[in-house]
Amino acid sequence: MTNFQIKEDARREAFEAIWESKINAVFADVAATYDKANDFASLGMLKGLRRRFIASIDVQPGQRVLDVCAGTNVIGIELLKKQPELDVYAVDRSDAMQRVGKERALRQGFDIKGHICDVHKLPFPDNHFDAVTLQYATRHLRVIDVFLEINRVLKPGGKFYHFDMLRPANKLIEEIYCLYLKGCLSAISWAIRSGPDAMACHNYFVDAIRLFYSTEELSRLLSELGFDDVTGRSLLGGTVAIHKACKT
Repeated sequence: MTNFQIKEDARREAFEAIWESKINAVFADVAATYDKANDFASLGMLKGLRRRFIASIDVQPGQRVLDVCAGTNVIGIELLKKQPELDVYAVDRSDAMQRVGKERALRQGFDIKGHICDVHKLPFPDNHFDAVTLQYATRHLRVIDVFLEINRVLKPGGKFYHFDMLRPANKLIEEIYCLYLKGCLSAISWAIRSGPDAMACHNYFVDAIRLFYSTEELSRLLSELGFDDVTGRSLLGGTVAIHKACKT
């Protein structure tokens, strides 16, 4: 058993009950205010970070793109603004988040083909997409299972683009970051009047970071799972990172 599988087993043991019974309710509770809450939590930096992520994605007219854990379709919409001739698909577990995302896309004149499903088992054939994106959700997933599915549905030569909060490699930064997250989550929950499910998950959101991967660890995991040309760009002291990988 590899060190990564041992870590995934530990994450699953620690969080599976929350993943199975609470996370969907949490995102249903915050769907309408999710994007504003993320902007607040990042002190307004998330939009700039997202622009850097979108700029890193190389897409061409006519390509088929899948956005995994698409949430409110922010990434899909930005990709269509960048290249209007894309064929964009979205998958997410949360029907509430996707309802918000569908309305947002339609208001801006974009067609994103949404699917509500378990992203650990993507409902698409092998070698189907030119590019796959995944952002701000991986710490709530069984990472190895999802990355293998993404590799499966990518065409040979297709690209996987990943953007998420990570565990800083520097322990001091990790402690400061987790203290900030605790305070920030309390403030956001009060401001948006979160329901009991979201309130009950405050500790989980911090613990999920502590048991997650650093930028370098995630790069090594992608390589171990068969991706090539893996690059990882650490930002904000390693609290977030952008990864790019290729299917051979």
